[in-house]
Amino acid sequence: MSLASVRAFFSSKQLDMPIIELSTSTATVALAAAAHGVEAGRIAKTLAFRTTNNEVVILVTRGDARIDNRKFKEKFGKGKMLPPDEVEAITGHPVGGVCPFGLATPLPVYLDVSLQVFDEVLPAAGGTHTAVRLSPQMLAQLVSGHWVDVCSLIEPVATLSA
Repeated sequence: MSLASVRAFFSSKQLDMPIIELSTSTATVALAAAAHGVEAGRIAKTLAFRTTNNEVVILVTRGDARIDNRKFKEKFGKGKMLPPDEVEAITGHPVGGVCPFGLATPLPVYLDVSLQVFDEVLPAAGGTHTAVRLSPQMLAQLVSGHWVDVCSLIEPVATLSA
């Protein structure tokens, strides 16, 4: 059903968007990056949060970013990620395949500005083995997304050599 809702979403936009379907799982950033042969940052992970005013929002970030709690709170107030059963019930997509396309419930979509450094990103397409390739600008346009700055890049751990 989830992949079907993504296909229907693209069809409703009169867009012939190729959906990549793989035999290997792309349910995590690391798995997706390896499967697609790209750096982790190009994987556009989609997260669902409930804010203090009980609003559910979708946030799309680059795969190698983390939510900056201070920035998030300034923009949305306190927020909490939805548990997996609520994610699927509200978005229509399973965890690992959540994307901003073909949502079961109309939700506001926000995209972190850190995605804008890439010419192409790969969000999931409603399943744990699916994705699409598109520019961050096209992604924002398709989902009527709003750009926000709520993430920080994950710093690589420095190793000491003896």
